[in-house]
Amino acid sequence: MSEMNMNRGSLVIGVDYGTDSCRALLVDADTGKELAVSTSLYKRWNSGLYCDPDRSQYRHHPLDYIESLSEAILALLQQIPADRIKRIRAIGIDATASTVTLTDRNGIPLALQSGFAENPDAMFLLWKDHTALAEAEEINRLAHGWATDYTSFSGGNYSLEWFWAKALHLLRRDPAIREEACGIIELCDWLPALLTGSQKPEEVRRSRCAAGHKCLWAEQWGGYPSHDFLEKLDPQLALIGDRLPADTFTNDTAAGQISQEWAFALGLPEDLIVSVGVVDAHSAAIGAGIKPGTMVKILGTSTCDIVVVPVDVMGDRLIPGISGQVHGSVLPEMIGVEAGQSAFGDVYAWYKKLLGWVLDQFEDDPERRRACMDRIIVALSEEAAEIPYDHSGLVSLDWLNGRRNPDPAPDKKGVISGLTLATTAPEIFKSLVEATAFGSKAIFEHYKQHGLQIEEIVSVGGISQKSAFVMQILTDVLGVPVKVANTEQAGALGAAMCAAAAAELFPSLAIAQEKMRCGVSREYFPDEERHHYYNRLFREYLRLGACQDGASSFFPQL
Repeated sequence: MSEMNMNRGSLVIGVDYGTDSCRALLVDADTGKELAVSTSLYKRWNSGLYCDPDRSQYRHHPLDYIESLSEAILALLQQIPADRIKRIRAIGIDATASTVTLTDRNGIPLALQSGFAENPDAMFLLWKDHTALAEAEEINRLAHGWATDYTSFSGGNYSLEWFWAKALHLLRRDPAIREEACGIIELCDWLPALLTGSQKPEEVRRSRCAAGHKCLWAEQWGGYPSHDFLEKLDPQLALIGDRLPADTFTNDTAAGQISQEWAFALGLPEDLIVSVGVVDAHSAAIGAGIKPGTMVKILGTSTCDIVVVPVDVMGDRLIPGISGQVHGSVLPEMIGVEAGQSAFGDVYAWYKKLLGWVLDQFEDDPERRRACMDRIIVALSEEAAEIPYDHSGLVSLDWLNGRRNPDPAPDKKGVISGLTLATTAPEIFKSLVEATAFGSKAIFEHYKQHGLQIEEIVSVGGISQKSAFVMQILTDVLGVPVKVANTEQAGALGAAMCAAAAAELFPSLAIAQEKMRCGVSREYFPDEERHHYYNRLFREYLRLGACQDGASSFFPQL
């Protein structure tokens, strides 16, 4: 009997930790059928605690992660017969990145200690926390003058959103935190470590995905940046770095077996395999069926554009201005290439909140206020869809949270140009949607200019599922068809595929992808006339950006 027949009927769980919530998905490993799904909101985060948008400070309390995991898994298991639970063979977890926290000597986040329970700097710094700008600039200056440029696989730039910058910022913020901090960990590494009971910094099986793209890990220089490099930044940072094991692990490998404590708490089998963690966008790319020639576009609050390239095709090529290129970060034997926008859905959310200000001021009924807020984007989309595509005078920049790629510039700002006294709210919304699409086109053109072969685009995320208006403009701007993956839980599905491979239910992650594939639910096709118009408007977008940038080196040739 073949190995796959022996594993017939096996179930796997994928857990996707997003910005606002934790989502758990139960999947039949043999067919890929999604059997149950549950969602748990982060209670403290959704109450607005520990954040300061004026300072770009966004923090998650680790208890939000722990409580939402329990809530989501228990709700998931209630949806299936009790006798099927024993067939669950593995669990995989993906999470936002770089979302990091400082830990004590045993790998426990400092916010879980009584003295730091309400200290935001002892919590997880969410991916979009931008408080480490000065530290990122310092890392870049040092790296660019060092014998080894540790940013060479990160497009030549280290981001303020990433691991070392955030660690350095925290160490300098609070003497008490500095004294207690003995480790630092990515969320996608901490969660599997939590479930397996292996949280000590030197014991954690660190994800190649997060380490390569966010932590400057590379085989070429023997792992993480050298002790001397980190010590030059801060001696305490170097001591923490020394506790990081040199090895990292691809997402088709096991982090370990679930601990008895967590198996009992969650009602899961005691022999359950926990796979190595993975960054959420890369997990979604796996779930969407990424392969060479396919760009997976993750559309959410921000975006990630993921491509995989065979090692022999990539060769020694280094692509400037992107977030990273890492061997084994997405699919084990390929180079994973990542770029993205720091705001996409967040742009629309900002505009919704702006328009909703009047409701907060003058509508006392919370139910009516909530109902009206829920309708704003829908109504704007309906009205904007009626505006002739070439009837606007507005050109906007989508850099409301800075520019991530190409050529990172986190200090850049959003712009709406061409406003008059006749401009309407739907016209502004249409221009903002066009701006986010132009930001996507800039990345797409950058990839092509540097020799990446992209034969198809597959999109995942809530926007691709819910907004035909946004998707059609995106397709018209890009000028190529865009497919929508047939799942609302691409990240969790990708994590489940990784879990199936880690538990050796399949010989490889590629076979797990094929066996558990979700297919395509819809495909958008560009209109040639609109595409030509948007090509002209894209040039105006580039000029507007060049004016704000002070140079046009970021942009494709004008």
